[in-house]
Amino acid sequence: MILLAIAGYLVVQYVTGGTGGPGCTVVSGKGDGASYEFTPEQAVNAATITAVGTARGLPERAVTIALATALQESSLRNISHGDRDSLGLFQQRPSQGWGTPKEIMDPTYAAGEFYDHLVKVPGYTRLPLTVAAQRVQRSGFPQAYAKHEPDAALLAAALTGQSAATLTCEGRPAATRATGPDGVRAALARDFGRDVLEPAGAQVGASSAATPTPSPSATDGDGDRTVTLPVAADTSAAGGRSLEQRGWQLAHWAVANASELHIARVTYAGREWVAGNTASEWRDAPVKGTAGAQRGADAVRIVTMG
Repeated sequence: MILLAIAGYLVVQYVTGGTGGPGCTVVSGKGDGASYEFTPEQAVNAATITAVGTARGLPERAVTIALATALQESSLRNISHGDRDSLGLFQQRPSQGWGTPKEIMDPTYAAGEFYDHLVKVPGYTRLPLTVAAQRVQRSGFPQAYAKHEPDAALLAAALTGQSAATLTCEGRPAATRATGPDGVRAALARDFGRDVLEPAGAQVGASSAATPTPSPSATDGDGDRTVTLPVAADTSAAGGRSLEQRGWQLAHWAVANASELHIARVTYAGREWVAGNTASEWRDAPVKGTAGAQRGADAVRIVTMG
């Protein structure tokens, strides 16, 4: 009976797109075979933590420290309980000045608070991860962060765009109301800030004629479901982030949020990810008419399911 109950639960999780089991994978861009499997819920939170860090111009090392900390403290889940009054991704405590319970349960706020404290640690990028994390968290188990460093490093490399086409998800829609392109834009602004949309001239479908990016509606009929993000090099990042690195950051962010935002397809630099693809892989994007102009690294195209 117990085995049947477990099997039934897993079936429900699969059919409904639940977060009970892994649905995402990140692999090493170094070809060393390293990989990490995680759930859509964890993917959304990892993408938010990374976006908040890079939006502040912080280096990949800062993101790795933040992700390893959240993996240890909450398994990258935004939980509403913990030791004493600890809450959220980083198990921050209202009684210790981290913010109100409502603020701490906002992943964007929680990540920002973590980075605010991390950057005050002298030489944090050169410290062992356990030391840097402990200077922020004051944990009773400081060595526990170390075991998460390899997985956090894989996630950070993908979600900062340092490694290309290395993060995939199955993309089963979560039990949330689909919000279409407007939901994608709102989530981008929440995680990266409005600058990711406004200065870049992001357009939804063919609603904006201000950008030279070819209109999606003229290529494959998905115009009213498409968010096109023109990509530029990120000079605000520590050490700079090339055009392609910025592009892969945005593309991987979209895949990580695919279940939550009901994203059907992401295209960048001649590669394409499609929700429900059995292999959950990035593949060569087909050329359709003038869409060939979008095979370069100058735009990320995100197509929603509705």
